This record gives sequence, C-alpha cells and structure tokens, in this order.
Amino acid sequence: MTKYRICSNCVMDTSDSAISFDNDGLCDHCSGFRENVLPNWFPNDEGKRRVAQMVDKIKEAGKGKEFDCILGMSGGIDSSYMLHLVVTEFGLRPLVFHVDGGWNTDIAVNNIQMLVEKLDLDLYTEVINWQEMKNFQLSFFKSGVPHLDIPQDHAFIATLYHFANKNSIKYIINGGNYSTECVRNPLEWLYYGTDMAQLKDIQGKFGTIPLKTYPFSSILFHKIYLRYLRRIKVVKPLDFLPYTKEMAIDTLSTKYGWKPYPQKHFESRFTKFYEGYWLPTRFGYDTRRVQYSSLILTDQMTREDALEKLKLPAYSPETIEEEFEYIATKLGISAKELRSYHEMPLKTYRDYKNQEAMFNFGAKVLNLLGIERNIKR
Repeated sequence: MTKYRICSNCVMDTSDSAISFDNDGLCDHCSGFRENVLPNWFPNDEGKRRVAQMVDKIKEAGKGKEFDCILGMSGGIDSSYMLHLVVTEFGLRPLVFHVDGGWNTDIAVNNIQMLVEKLDLDLYTEVINWQEMKNFQLSFFKSGVPHLDIPQDHAFIATLYHFANKNSIKYIINGGNYSTECVRNPLEWLYYGTDMAQLKDIQGKFGTIPLKTYPFSSILFHKIYLRYLRRIKVVKPLDFLPYTKEMAIDTLSTKYGWKPYPQKHFESRFTKFYEGYWLPTRFGYDTRRVQYSSLILTDQMTREDALEKLKLPAYSPETIEEEFEYIATKLGISAKELRSYHEMPLKTYRDYKNQEAMFNFGAKVLNLLGIERNIKR
C-alpha cells in the first residue's frame, strides 16, 4: 500500500494515485503549473492586447447577426463573471444559453435571472428530457465508477455545441480559466466526459430505456468537425485577463446581487451531493484539494488556510440524511437503494470500454502542434 504523502507546496496528496514528488516534496501538479501554465498565462498587458484582438474578430464574424457569440451559463462564478465582462467590457452581443438538467439550485436560478435582467439580455434554456437524464445517471450509480457527473456535464456541453453549430454561431465563450482551475482533477476521479465508448458501454449494461433525445457529442465532433470544418471556436478570455475568485465575487455581488455558493460547482444540487459527499466518503477523493491547490498556486489562498478548511467535511453532517432522501426521491429510488450503490465494490473507468488511448494520442498531437497545453490529470 502506498505511504501517504502530501505536497509541500499545495494540498494535493496520494489520494491521486498517479501523483509524484521531487526531492523537495513538490508534486507534479505544481511542477506542471510552472512548466505548462505559467508560460502560456497572460493576465497582463499582453493578455489585454490578445483579448482586444479576439473581441474584434468576434464582432466581425457577428456582423449582421442577432448574436455574435454564445455563452453557456450555469450560474456559477466563472460563467457569471465572464458574462459581465462580455457585455460591459467587451461590448459583445451574446446569446446566454442555459441547459436545465433537472438539478438547478434556487440560488443558481436567481443568479442567472438577476444577471440576464440587469444586462438586458436574452436567455435561451434547453431542458433535458428528465426521464432519460434520470435513467442515465442511475446507470452511472449502478456502474460503481467515481465520475457520476458525466451525464449532466456531457448534456451541457453537447447541447451548447449542437446549438452553436445549428445556428452558425462562430464563437463560444467559455469561463474556464487558469486562475482558479490550473490544477485539474485526476483522471481516476473525473474521467473524460466525451468518451463515447464508455458512455455507451455503461448505459448499455445498466440503462433500462433508450436515450432517444439525450444530446451526445463525441470528442471528434467538437475537436475536429466544429473547430476545423465549421470554424467554430471556443475561446477563454479569462486566461488573458487579471482574474481572481475574490474579484469576481465582489463585482457580481455588488453589481447584480449575485450570491456565492459554499463551494465551486455547487450551483447544481446533484454536483453538491456528488462532490461534497459521494466522492470523498466512497472513494476518498476530495475535489476541494484540486480547487484549493489552484488558488494556492495563483496566490489566492495560503496552504495553511487550505489545510484548515480540509479538516471539515465538504458536506453538512446535520443535513446529509435529508440530502440522501432528496437525491433518491428525485431519481425515483429509495434511500436504501442509493446507499447500496455507495457501499458496492469500487470501480474505475478502466472497468468499462474506453477510448483513453485515443484521448492520450490526441492530447500529444495537439500539444506538439501548440494548439493545447497539457495540464496533468
């Protein structure tokens, strides 16, 4: 059994079984940040110049159209702040696109509504067929794997990409950023959400209804077809601008009455349960380690503060029984059945068909071409 170790600089530890350390106790997440992120991160004048060029191209491509870009809105901090910038700083005309997978919190709904109304924008909401979403999520519970959020995440991404393609919107604005996400979840924690072989295998083994309307999008569709044939680009302006979690919360709360969440990604009731309780108690994976380590590396949090916060669980022990009942009822099963999935033997993505080799090969090619930079997973 591997001896427990924790990085001397961030808070990533051997709960990531693929982690490695140098002679000074520095983990490969930290060294990867210095080697792959810092040289390609421009929160300075150079970044502002690049964003200005990006905005000019978006405006040019959108001439004569009702919208010049599309922005997926979850109600989370990154997408909310991105929308603020897109309208007030960039002067763009975005279509605000929301996918309702059935798990929105009241805070998320209110945050989205407040932003859209105060910025005088159009909101397009795509509602996923709940019976299919529920069945797909139950298939992942029954499979025993950690990455239970894939049915929800995949639906969000696929619906957005298909809508942009159908309506010939050439730019997709993404709130992803190095500042708060420079450390990635290890692959064994959260596997690739667009591995179609895995999705089909798990649903084929455990699903009970056909997914006739659920939106699928393979990695070849959005990495090759959309990018090179349809010329639809995904851009991440926050990588080129000064951006911090504190800055975003202050701006959003002051200007729009936006309310923060207890933890990143908790705008979804399912994700709150899954990341806050299911992953750490069933698998020993605490996604706060990834989130806090990102903030440590970008000087937004001290390691000491992160370690103190990690002493407390991400979920509330007082309300977890209530959460169990809510999730089970929503999924149409008993709390007893849900607990049986929590106690079943642990599985990984390797226990099912997967395209990991293809993903790894594609990442190497894109890295060699300078199109994307690998961040350790």
